[in-house]
Amino acid sequence: MIEGRLAGLRARHAQDIAVLHAELYEDVATRSRADSRPWRPLSAPGGHSPYEPGPPSDAVAAFSVVERATGALAGEALLWGIDAHNRTAHLGMSLLPGSRGRGLGRETVTLLCRYGFTVRGLHRLQVDTLADNTAMIAAARSSGFALEGTLRRAAWVYGEFTDEVVLGLLAEEWSPA
Repeated sequence: MIEGRLAGLRARHAQDIAVLHAELYEDVATRSRADSRPWRPLSAPGGHSPYEPGPPSDAVAAFSVVERATGALAGEALLWGIDAHNRTAHLGMSLLPGSRGRGLGRETVTLLCRYGFTVRGLHRLQVDTLADNTAMIAAARSSGFALEGTLRRAAWVYGEFTDEVVLGLLAEEWSPA
């Protein structure tokens, strides 16, 4: 496990899947904001949940986020689109509704940076998020990410187009706190 003061990143456990699916996937409006693919009805049993761990992959590192104090599941986090040649990856996370607003997101971004830069030896991490996702933007900025641009009306989200922003952080800019 990769541990911080408030949160930890660990491998996904079988019992995490139903909770993540019920609290993150079944909330259609929220899931539509968190994933560029359209929501469709999927059941968690039977291996159809997007939170079901796939086979080991060099392109994705998926974690469950846990609260350090209690060990309780708090959400999911991942590095995706890992490019070993260019040493880049994208990062993302989604916290359970009851875990939001307590600093866990900010620490999760920091832990993903630690994993990406120190464990995987990556050179650049990128966050792609909706322009109105102030919590993710603040979490990324607090870890040193710089706003690199806005993709105007680039995302179809629950019935309308909205802007996306791109934030980036280079290994030499990152300061492990």
